[in-house]
Amino acid sequence: MVKLPENSRLVDAAGQPLSSLKAINRLQESEKITIYSRLLPGRLARLLNIDLEDPLRLAQNGVFKVVAPSGLSLVRIAVHSGSSQDAVFFVELSDTQFHQMELSFCMIRDPDAPRFDVDMDAEGRNNWFTSHGRNIPEEVRAMSAGLFPNQVRRGLRMFGEFLPLLELFTDALGIEMIMAEPLTYDNAIRYEKYGFDYLRGKRLMLEINREFQPGGRYYMKLDSSSPFRRPGAEHTVRGRSWAIHDGVLDEPWDEVQIYKVIGVHAGVNTFPERMQEQQ
Repeated sequence: MVKLPENSRLVDAAGQPLSSLKAINRLQESEKITIYSRLLPGRLARLLNIDLEDPLRLAQNGVFKVVAPSGLSLVRIAVHSGSSQDAVFFVELSDTQFHQMELSFCMIRDPDAPRFDVDMDAEGRNNWFTSHGRNIPEEVRAMSAGLFPNQVRRGLRMFGEFLPLLELFTDALGIEMIMAEPLTYDNAIRYEKYGFDYLRGKRLMLEINREFQPGGRYYMKLDSSSPFRRPGAEHTVRGRSWAIHDGVLDEPWDEVQIYKVIGVHAGVNTFPERMQEQQ
């Protein structure tokens, strides 16, 4: 049963209801591509001058790539533009054992913006979100250009257009909840804006806000001991996120898990006094 009034149940070509990614992935490749193209924002198509009415042609041309192995409960969706090494749009979804939709990754990047190699080590190898070391010079350049931690290019500010499509898609499968694990502090704050609440990590988020207040533990670490710990960083999401990325917390940024009930905005805001900033 779907919850969103403007929505309808997702069915295959034979009219049989689909209730999971695993069920979709059993279908023929052309049908899978058509179904997963529902997740592409219209503005992305206009920006790249591509026709979403013909996703099979986009797939044949290598513009739209879907990795959805039969027998598995996951899908990777990517849209490429020109010769850029990075996907403009990249999403990874999976089913959970509790019949939930997990949003593992969502990256929507401006292909014309400068690239910052924060995802590579000094030898040009993938550092897997800094788990294999940080590229400090590139991080400084990225931060100075207004990017957030782990961003290689400026974003397109399109998550607010993608999320309703994901909600409709999830609802059409009869799934009532979207799960995610934000990789950074700014991701968590961004998800709050779009109606997510916390399964784990709300205590940490509230503690972060408290300790970045004047006199707090993290506020006191904004001592210019590194480029990422400048006084004043406590006022903005970007400033806090870079300081956290640089290790100011008393514990690792880990195991923060969030969720959104389809059609419900949780109204959570763990940083209400933040200063607005332009990216």
